Amino acid sequence: MDVYGLLGNPVGHSLSPPMHEAAYDELGLDARYVTFEPDRDAIDAAIDGAEALGVAGLNVTIPFKRDVLDRVAADDLARRIGAVNTIDFGGETPTGHNTDAAGALRALRDHDVAIDGADAVVVGAGGAGRAISFGLADAGATVAIANRTESTAHDLAAEVPGATGHGLDSLATLLADADVAINATSVGMEEDATPIPAEALHGDLVVMDAVYRPLETRLLRDAAAVGATSVDGAWMLLYQGVEAVELWTGLDAPVDAMNAALRSRL
Repeated sequence: MDVYGLLGNPVGHSLSPPMHEAAYDELGLDARYVTFEPDRDAIDAAIDGAEALGVAGLNVTIPFKRDVLDRVAADDLARRIGAVNTIDFGGETPTGHNTDAAGALRALRDHDVAIDGADAVVVGAGGAGRAISFGLADAGATVAIANRTESTAHDLAAEVPGATGHGLDSLATLLADADVAINATSVGMEEDATPIPAEALHGDLVVMDAVYRPLETRLLRDAAAVGATSVDGAWMLLYQGVEAVELWTGLDAPVDAMNAALRSRL
């Protein structure tokens, strides 16, 4: 039996186990997906232990995504993003990857969004914002990054090819001619709030929210009210999991089965 899992602290809230096990069932694999919650100062021992026990692959979440970067052979994208969220133990050396960027891109493409040549606005310059910004730029989009602390947006924009950095007060101007707007912050998770003013939205936008609890955030309600295309946060969560399954197994992931398992728990 192959063992895969999630490494984080805390991990009790995670929706990854049912989503991944739905994939293994659909593919007929003898595999399980479990959670590991090491102490925050025990990440080195956790990686060594997983490798020694023959764990086939791990997803990595808060607070370990940056800590793992130098414990594995991270690929170029993960190094540029500055975080690893997936480890593959299938080779001689554990390899590190970041599937958040691909998850966001596949979520958009699932909704027939053309990324190459698009003007995209990413709100937030934290971990999700970094991954999404690099992914969009690599796929041919022009990226504007808006953040509450404007200097942080400028710092990230200096790393992302062709990107520009802005404060949140520039959103109305940035969105006027934009094709895609993505909330990569946690705003909307704990309260009925949005980082993007409703009056800045318009019907030609595709609006994606990385927040998936709740599925229908205030931002997405505002987007629907002006006729914009809405992409909820569960799509990005789904496709980063799909990317991990395909990386670990070399098989096409059963997207429909994984999506059904995920959404049944939201």
